[in-house]
Amino acid sequence: MDEGPAETTFGEPKQADGERGGLRRFFRRLASSKDELEAEELQRRTGVEGATPISDCGARRRVCVAGTLRTVTLRPRGGAPALEAELYDGTDVINLIWLGRRKIAGIEPGRRLRAEGLVSIQDGRKVIFNPRYELRGAA
Repeated sequence: MDEGPAETTFGEPKQADGERGGLRRFFRRLASSKDELEAEELQRRTGVEGATPISDCGARRRVCVAGTLRTVTLRPRGGAPALEAELYDGTDVINLIWLGRRKIAGIEPGRRLRAEGLVSIQDGRKVIFNPRYELRGAA
């Protein structure tokens, strides 16, 4: 029986799907920027930690998010101190605000953490006030 000609890609015999997938991933990583690769890694970690992607978080929903702190700032709110941190998970950012705090040990830029709380929207930004959190290690 004649099975017909073997399927070829660029003049070479077709490789197994696993081999092509690995080569495809290699070239994609080679062509991606550092920021894109970092975002992809953060998204992968978020899924492993069982957290909700920040892009999927909506107002008035209790969520668990995980990511890396980009910035940590002391911003007074109504005359009282407030520590504000921007958490990035590769899909979006959310601001974590601890009211009445000037500093929290371990809350610093580059730190990975997991936070839980009620999402609200303020000035078009996603915010969690006084979140429960777990420090995860450096990014």
